Amino acid sequence: MADTVIVQDEGFVAEDWTGGFDGDRALDLAPDADLSGLEGRLGGVGMIRIAFPKSADGRGFTLARRLRMMGYAGRLRAHGHVLADQYAMARRSGFDEVEISADLAARQPEDQWRFRADWRAHDYQSRLRGAALT
Repeated sequence: MADTVIVQDEGFVAEDWTGGFDGDRALDLAPDADLSGLEGRLGGVGMIRIAFPKSADGRGFTLARRLRMMGYAGRLRAHGHVLADQYAMARRSGFDEVEISADLAARQPEDQWRFRADWRAHDYQSRLRGAALT
């Protein structure tokens, strides 16, 4: 098994990003990154990877949402200690995929991630907002 595992809605998938993370075509962001300097350069960035140093640190979800609201349409990846239980939140906040360690993938196998892949159907807040509109 590789050092890391990529998780998408269909489960564990092979890494297909070949652009590297040199700061030109792809960016690595810390959970406390200041996005104010990125507004003019997002158009040329194909991938942004946001670090999750521990599962209890949700700042990456906020960054993802802010990037999408700023108009970033490229690939957005959560990287680090994201749990299968957090997959739906990652997708709803704007992430396209999650990159986890092979060790975490062994402890939380693919079926646990795929179980949460129907993230749109289990969106409690959207259901409440929809009920309030009727």
